[in-house]
Amino acid sequence: MNHLANSTSPYLLQHANNPVNWYPWGPEALQKAKAENKLILVSIGYSACHWCHVMEHESFEDEGVAEVMNQYFVCIKVDREERPDVDQVYMSAIQLMSGRGGWPLNCICLPDQRPIYGGTYFRKNEWTSLLFNLADFYKQKPEEAEDYATRLTEGIQQYESVPFVKEQKEYTKADLEPIIKSWKGYFDKTEGGMGSSPKFPMPNNWQCLMRYAHLMKDEEVVKAVKLTLHKMAFGGIYDHVGGGFARYSVDGRWHVPHFEKMLYDNAQLISLYAEAFVWNPDPLYQQITNEIIEFSQRELMSPDYGFYSALDADSDGKEGKFYIFTKTEIEEILEQDAEIFCIYYNITEDGNWEEESSNVLFRKESDDELAKKLGLSVDELLDKIKSSKQKVFNARSYRIRPGLDNKILASWNGLMLKGLCNAYRAFNKAEYLDLALKNAGFILNNLINDADRLSRIYKAEDKNQVAFLDDYANIIDGLIALYEVTFDEQWLTLSKKLIGQAIKHYYDAEKGIFFFTAADDEQLIARKSEIMDGVIPASNSVMARNLKKLGLLFDKEQYQEISAQLLRNIVPHLARYGSSYSNWIMLLMEEVFGIYEIAITGEDFESKRREIENNYIPNKIMLGGKKGSLPLLQNRFGAVTQIFICKDKTCGLPATDVKSALTGIN
Repeated sequence: MNHLANSTSPYLLQHANNPVNWYPWGPEALQKAKAENKLILVSIGYSACHWCHVMEHESFEDEGVAEVMNQYFVCIKVDREERPDVDQVYMSAIQLMSGRGGWPLNCICLPDQRPIYGGTYFRKNEWTSLLFNLADFYKQKPEEAEDYATRLTEGIQQYESVPFVKEQKEYTKADLEPIIKSWKGYFDKTEGGMGSSPKFPMPNNWQCLMRYAHLMKDEEVVKAVKLTLHKMAFGGIYDHVGGGFARYSVDGRWHVPHFEKMLYDNAQLISLYAEAFVWNPDPLYQQITNEIIEFSQRELMSPDYGFYSALDADSDGKEGKFYIFTKTEIEEILEQDAEIFCIYYNITEDGNWEEESSNVLFRKESDDELAKKLGLSVDELLDKIKSSKQKVFNARSYRIRPGLDNKILASWNGLMLKGLCNAYRAFNKAEYLDLALKNAGFILNNLINDADRLSRIYKAEDKNQVAFLDDYANIIDGLIALYEVTFDEQWLTLSKKLIGQAIKHYYDAEKGIFFFTAADDEQLIARKSEIMDGVIPASNSVMARNLKKLGLLFDKEQYQEISAQLLRNIVPHLARYGSSYSNWIMLLMEEVFGIYEIAITGEDFESKRREIENNYIPNKIMLGGKKGSLPLLQNRFGAVTQIFICKDKTCGLPATDVKSALTGIN
């Protein structure tokens, strides 16, 4: 056993028996490198990462390769999900060196942590040769290594940083149009999504485009959003048997997934499909939302209602083995019902992907089209598919399961909390709200300490750990969403405490931006700010939107000023590549169109809230109840249930029915 044996991270524990003398990131390894003047080898990945497993098997389990690594380097293994701050620094280095990034991420650094070389996956011989060359380079030319490390570190410190913008301009639709016009050039108008391959779901992108399509009445964007939501739901990237989406598809048709399932994807996709249903009530959206929630409860939820991080791509040593079927296997499970099931999910004798005879389940035709072709009613077809799917699910459950990464991360649980609230808003299912409240209870009891500081990772014995800006941003976002469906002000009070901590420990007023790490945490070679939205929205963009909402709810000018400053800094960059700024664009839309504050007060507030939620108003916040202390609710409680629509510090006359109340909203 190496130095990873006492880790709690499933990813680090996967490497605990490697012959490589791995250390976790920490003082012991970093001091050893300095004391022995050895290069540091930082290797970063996560437990569900297929190519991380491949490189481990080919190189890190090999005695000869390990001997080279141990002789010339202090080897540090990092779980990127536990230490995204370390990952950010070295990912920036890789992207500056090569223009691309990914995992496994392998970086060679001087003894003081500054990188001199890096890359992603390396084949065994290539890896060994590289290590010899770098060890020799450092020995023979230490001045050159020092010079390169200095220049690269300066680049890392500047990477993804933006200048402070002082001037406040008035935003209009004219600021939005060129951003989306440029973005449209990346739409795949045949298969949905963007570009060719690989294809990632990018939920925040499509939520942004859906809102833009609605507010700007852009039919081209409407078509792109509907096509993408449909194609993803029909594709092999979706697990049609057990629910839940894989991280991405390796092809351009959403057909063959990279089979790992991440909590952060599925949490955001709950939000996306739930909101899409309110926008465009397609039963497919409701089905997908419900199945993702069922999957998440069944396979990612702890007994005390925290949500685990991920399911591995591999099972029984092979990628996707848990999910793929031969036609023969389906026939053995379903007997006389196999034919219709195989037609429905495009299962063939030869197989439909690279592995001979194996099939990834996906759909091509709608239920109406297929029922007509098969001479069945739609109800008959769906009954047969439902029954067959359950049998296949039961049979699959006896297979060796993919590995579970049982880390419970604050940030991703915040995304899930918001997803459950959005599903409740769309479908009014009591079980969704019940689950959201239980998850919020878990967060409150296990991830927040007495000083109102968050812990990123749930550890029963320790609530005083490090957390990052994304933990604060996504937990606050989830708590605001929970308030909007319960009108229970304890969740807003908690949000206010957490945002106070975020401003105190993470915000830089001079730069007008939040750092990813707290001022009182470990200082790395660069203190980074997360600005660009990716598969998860950037922590700065989420925080900017939180501040905007809480500024309105609490009538707190400081919050609104910080939000406005953040947006001012980013607006000049939006037109470059909209996909990387989708959450910022939603904030910009809220500035252009304004935010409706819809207050409902009185005994019958809940039925009115539900009725309003049936209307697609993406630029709104909801507040109210039978009582409340928020500024907008003062002196608005009476014997009759009333609805107030307010915007830009102005409220219309109260209405007693939803239809009358909403006449002022376009």
